[in-house]
Amino acid sequence: MQALARPEWTARAADHRARIERLVGPYLRMRRRGVKHPVIDFLFTYYSARPAQVTGWHPGYGVVLRDAPEFEDARGYEVGDDGGVAVSAEHLADRLHLVTATARIVDATASRPARMGCFGLHEWAMVYRTDEKRHPHPLRLGAAGTDAVVEAGRLQCTHYDAFRFFTEPARGRNPIALTRDDAVHNEQPGCLHATMDLYRYCLRLSPLIGSDLLADSFDLALTARELDMRASPYDLAGVTDMAGRPYEPVPIETHEGRARYVSEQTAIARRGAALRDRLSSTCRGLVEVSRTGR
Repeated sequence: MQALARPEWTARAADHRARIERLVGPYLRMRRRGVKHPVIDFLFTYYSARPAQVTGWHPGYGVVLRDAPEFEDARGYEVGDDGGVAVSAEHLADRLHLVTATARIVDATASRPARMGCFGLHEWAMVYRTDEKRHPHPLRLGAAGTDAVVEAGRLQCTHYDAFRFFTEPARGRNPIALTRDDAVHNEQPGCLHATMDLYRYCLRLSPLIGSDLLADSFDLALTARELDMRASPYDLAGVTDMAGRPYEPVPIETHEGRARYVSEQTAIARRGAALRDRLSSTCRGLVEVSRTGR
């Protein structure tokens, strides 16, 4: 096992907190005041994540922390005979089913070619032919204009957790009636939500995985979520990102907007592929150490 002295691990923990602060620090302070944000809330509410889960630092399995009383009672940790603190083998054994399930969905997703032709229409399908909306913001093209975009396009959603929120008329327009049980057979790496789910997997596997992987997945999920909402039917006028910049719409009802969406989606998929490979490798390593004990 690798061992980290207190000055080293506290510096790493501080760097992690500083990175999350740069990404969403203003949002976290807004959240404490009860202020909602239509873009960033999703990364905490939908994924049932507490801010402390994202800002908190963990070294990952196989790393011993010296002089670390803060971790002695933390979930999944144990104190060794030499006083060092590390994630326990018992915790790995308890979570091994989740590790293997994560590896399975991640590897299955990576095995397929990325599909870039959805243009983010899943958000439009969630308000197709209905008066109900998922956000309080107005529809940029109005209800009739939104319906027309769906009817002129082609739904091709591969992600169940988006598909399950489609309106009933929209479900029939998707070529596949997706189910949760079939997710491992349908996920593909071009999907923004499949990429955002890497953040979900890292959250669930913490503290077995290091917080550098969690921070990278959170960073990418934030980028994907921003594109998701910028290409959505909602008018986000007045809503700004963490730097105070307005969210620039990606009007996927136009040729220019669709081209911009594919360009940004492709960049996200490229980053997701590298992150997916790292997560898969980490999971395989955890399975191996659980099997061999070293």
